[in-house]
Amino acid sequence: MTISMPAITTDEATTIVQAALAKAAELGLQPLAVTVLDAGGHMKAFLRQDGASNQRFEISRGKAAGAIGLGLGSRSLNNRAEAQAYFINAVSQMIPGGLVPVPGGVLIKVDGKIAGAVGISGDASDNDEACAIAGIEAAGLVADAG
Repeated sequence: MTISMPAITTDEATTIVQAALAKAAELGLQPLAVTVLDAGGHMKAFLRQDGASNQRFEISRGKAAGAIGLGLGSRSLNNRAEAQAYFINAVSQMIPGGLVPVPGGVLIKVDGKIAGAVGISGDASDNDEACAIAGIEAAGLVADAG
């Protein structure tokens, strides 16, 4: 029996990054880091804009990795962290790349299944999330920030 997961192409990942950064420019945001991971948590694309601080990769990856690891957008992980801080703290040690439970980590879905996630860091978390959603939708995919 073969189990297949939906895949994100390199072209889709590139479109996500470019469209997310275009949305950031439109909104006049601070420099961002954008990470796109596939459903297995493997890197498909990453870009850190000039001027973004040096830990933005780790933060953006942690937002995306946490979303994939628990099957929830990082906004939901934020709510869960408030209700179950010990659980989120424990799980963050187990997820490769960590877990950053604040908005900005958005699941990518294809046919209702998780195909990957986008994590963005650099501005206010709500703005990071808006850029992730814009990037995913520009690639013709479904964003699940929930």
